[in-house]
Amino acid sequence: MRASTHAAGLCAALVLLGGCATRGPSGALPPALSDPRAIEAAEQGQSQREQWLREHPQWSFEGRVAINNAGKGGNGRIEWQQDGTAYVVSLSAPVTRQSWRLTGDTRSGAGRLEGLPGGPRHGEDAEVLLLQATGWDIPVNALAGWVRGLQAVGFPVEERSFSTEGRVQTLRQAGWQIDYTQWTDAQDSRPELPSRIEAQRDQAAVRLLVDRWDFSAP
Repeated sequence: MRASTHAAGLCAALVLLGGCATRGPSGALPPALSDPRAIEAAEQGQSQREQWLREHPQWSFEGRVAINNAGKGGNGRIEWQQDGTAYVVSLSAPVTRQSWRLTGDTRSGAGRLEGLPGGPRHGEDAEVLLLQATGWDIPVNALAGWVRGLQAVGFPVEERSFSTEGRVQTLRQAGWQIDYTQWTDAQDSRPELPSRIEAQRDQAAVRLLVDRWDFSAP
């Protein structure tokens, strides 16, 4: 079965959640920090966040995702579980009760995709595997960093700016622009974390809304 057929089936299932996504990231961001002293303070705060997150390599989140590639895509629920460099990402369409699971490792880049007609698929590059099987251009090997407001390992940073609150506002890596439009407040020792992330490259866009973060060890 061709990849285009798989993609059509997945989009048809996700449409039942509320319609195919037809827009990429939206809304203008407020002006970024420009004062050198304020930027330096924001960089220091970011370094502290990064240190805490490096010390907590096991984490997960639940939320909602909208995927768009050249005007075609859909919406669904997403669950992400991370253990070091290994991850399991589950996407589900509650109305149809269909679900798909991607298992991979950011170190090797390889992945296994389950839930497709014909059985699981394997690939040396999880992003290529997803694109061929579903038509979705999703930077899964970089998202583990981006979703936490960190730069992805292995890619040079083209640009990074901070909001007036001292939080990362825009990050450019690997041809993608990642905009952080909402954050959750710090809780206990846990630092602030993104709750709405919008990423775009060319005609591909991913919008992610995080409902719950969990950094407790399994």
